[in-house]
Amino acid sequence: MNMRYSFKPIEIEHISKRFGKHFYEKVLRDIEVYADKWSLTCFQFVPSYSANLVFICDSEHFGSVVLKIGHPSSGGIDSEFNTLCEYNGRRFCRVFDADMDNNVILEECVKPGNPLRDESSLDNRLSVFCSLYKGLHITPAKEDIYPTYTEWVGRITAYMSKRQDCIQLYAYMKKAKGICLSVSTLYSQKMLLHGDFHHDNILLSNDGGYIIIDPKGVVGDPVFDVPRFILNEFDDEITTELYKKINDIICTLEKNLHIPNDILRQCLYVETAMAVCWNIESGSTPEEYPSLIRKVAFAETILNT
Repeated sequence: MNMRYSFKPIEIEHISKRFGKHFYEKVLRDIEVYADKWSLTCFQFVPSYSANLVFICDSEHFGSVVLKIGHPSSGGIDSEFNTLCEYNGRRFCRVFDADMDNNVILEECVKPGNPLRDESSLDNRLSVFCSLYKGLHITPAKEDIYPTYTEWVGRITAYMSKRQDCIQLYAYMKKAKGICLSVSTLYSQKMLLHGDFHHDNILLSNDGGYIIIDPKGVVGDPVFDVPRFILNEFDDEITTELYKKINDIICTLEKNLHIPNDILRQCLYVETAMAVCWNIESGSTPEEYPSLIRKVAFAETILNT
C-alpha cells in the first residue's frame, strides 16, 4: 500500500483515462522507489495531466523539488531533460537527478513560483519576456536528438488532413505550414528553443528574477520561440480592444527584439493554427470547434494587417 501520496478518486480517474491503469500503477511504485532514492517527503500532486505527472516534494538533499514521471508514449520528457542539461541552470530551472530509462526527472522547484501571468502590467510582462529571450538560445550539442519546429508543423498538418470533421481547420493549418516553411528559409538558424515559452512557464524566484521551466526542447530559429507568448495574451473574447492589444504587443516586440513586424505576424499565425489543431488532436469536442476556428481566424486578421 502506497503511503507516500494517496491519490483522490477523481485523480485516479483522470490519470487512468489519460494514461491508462498500468501507468497509474507504475506511478504508485515509482513514488516509493524515488522517495527512497532521493529522500523525498511531503508529496503534493500538481493535477495538470499533460505529458507527465508532476509532484512537488521536499528533498533531504536538494530542498524543494519537482518530481516528473513521464508516460513513454507521450514523449517529450527526454527533450526536456536534455534541454535543461544543456542550459545548466542559465535562466532555466536546474536538474538535480534523473532516471531517464524510467522517464523520471528531479528538478529544482522555483519559489515562490508565481507565474508571469500574475503580473498585472502588460508592459512589465513584455519587459520580463524580452529580457529572458535576448541571448537565450544556444546551439544544441546534438541537434538530431531533438524534433524540429518545422517537423512539429508538418506532423500536425498531416494529422489534420485525415480529420474529415475539421476541413476548415485543416485549411488553416495547411496555410500555416506554407508560411512556416517560407519563414524558415529566411530565418534558418538551428538553435535550441523552449517550444512553449509563455507566461505559465516563467516563474518568479526568491531573488525577484524570473526562471524558465518546462521546455519542450525543439530545434529551429529563435523567431519561432516568440509567438507562444503573444498567443497567451489572447483574451477569451475576440474584440477590437484585443485586436489593438495584440498589434501593440507585436510592435513592442519588433522594437525590442529586432524581428520584423510581418515575421512576428506570420509566426503568430503558424503558432495559433498549430495550437488549435493540437487541441483537436487532444480530444476537443465538436461543440468547441467554432471557438477554435474563431481564434485562428483572428490570428489570420492579425496576419493580414
